[in-house]
Amino acid sequence: MKRFTVILLALGIVAAFSTTVFALDVKFSGEFYAAGMYLDKTSLNKDSYLKGTPPAIVASNVSTAFYYQRLRVRTEFIITPGLKLITRFDAMERIWGANRSAPGTALAADSAGTRAENENIAFDWAYVEYKSPIGIFSAGYMNDGSTGTIFGNSFGAKGRIKYSNSYGPVTVNLAYTKEREASRNAVNAVNTVDADNDKYGIEGVFRWKGGRAGLNVNYYNYANTRPQLVGPYRRNYFLITPYVMAKLGPVAVQGEFNYLTGKDKSENGGLTPDVTLENYSGWIDATADFKMFYAGGSIAYVSGNDPGTADKNEGGLINGGRDWNPCLIMWNYERTNWAGALAGFDAAAQDTGMANGWFFQLRGGVRPVPELDVMASVSYANADKKPAGYLYNAYGYEVDLTATYKITNNLSYMLGFGYLFAGDYYKGKLDTNQITNDYLVVNKLTLTF
Repeated sequence: MKRFTVILLALGIVAAFSTTVFALDVKFSGEFYAAGMYLDKTSLNKDSYLKGTPPAIVASNVSTAFYYQRLRVRTEFIITPGLKLITRFDAMERIWGANRSAPGTALAADSAGTRAENENIAFDWAYVEYKSPIGIFSAGYMNDGSTGTIFGNSFGAKGRIKYSNSYGPVTVNLAYTKEREASRNAVNAVNTVDADNDKYGIEGVFRWKGGRAGLNVNYYNYANTRPQLVGPYRRNYFLITPYVMAKLGPVAVQGEFNYLTGKDKSENGGLTPDVTLENYSGWIDATADFKMFYAGGSIAYVSGNDPGTADKNEGGLINGGRDWNPCLIMWNYERTNWAGALAGFDAAAQDTGMANGWFFQLRGGVRPVPELDVMASVSYANADKKPAGYLYNAYGYEVDLTATYKITNNLSYMLGFGYLFAGDYYKGKLDTNQITNDYLVVNKLTLTF
């Protein structure tokens, strides 16, 4: 027995000294910002009574001012040179001194956690990335909703499986995304069948010196509406996105076009008709940079739904995205996320993600010293389609002025002023409704690492 024990011990020592020792490298990157916002009006409604009647009831439309912050940290655990575990979390995403959000289960728009969780700490990413001889494989919770240019992008953390490989200047990307899981499980005790939402994507990207062009095609199989009792249907559609980004001398040009086509297929035996889906959006942007001075402009379009075509849906399924913030007030996700939407009459509102509209912007900037960037812009927008009963389609004009000073390579400070000349679209269905202009002042300290 003693001899047997000695042999086992010797074998254990040999095995221990023969085992490969792995050194785990860890890389951190991220961003922290702290900002202050003053918003002169929290609504675009001037009052809640009709012109000419006694001002007996006045809407509560006050100014607001507060500070807010967010910490975002990305961590890469490098197991071997070709194998990584990547995580990312947001922490202390809150308004200074404000009450915490009520606990709930609804996820924040851009997170895998709830708003209450992000006010403490919420992990958005946790996925493995493996660079194999035949391509790069990734699996887990990771970024979803970003393709091509920044226009139309709405980052969100989703469970995904991705594959990518390059063939000379061409890169091919494949992806499967679980948008919604409705099967019976430990936290969803239901008996629904085939009510999940899934997305399948393929993208080809061609790169050359000074630019790239790509084509992304996503197929959406949305079955979450099948179990509903009234008007059950399945939504299937393709979203086709060609895009290009190029540098032509001092001019940087980018453009993107989105075409959505599909159908809401009725599943109640023909009691309700099918609905054809056909949405469009697009963006062209150019900036000429002459070192100290630069100038540029943008034109964007998102189709609106025609209220006169009940058998067709021409708008509302795609938009300009949360990540594209062309102004300080109009379609600015950060303003909406922290201060809320600016309501008009009859459900009209200025919030996040450009929808149902045309957008035009001219901008110019100057860098008097390398650390300082001062930019001014003038923007105009109007609705593509007026909702039923609406009288006007003008969203209005906005003038923005921002100054960003680079304190160090990693620390910058921004001061911005935006003024919105609200258009009559926000009057809704009555010309007698009164609307008001609005302005915003924001300052922001940003640290990157």
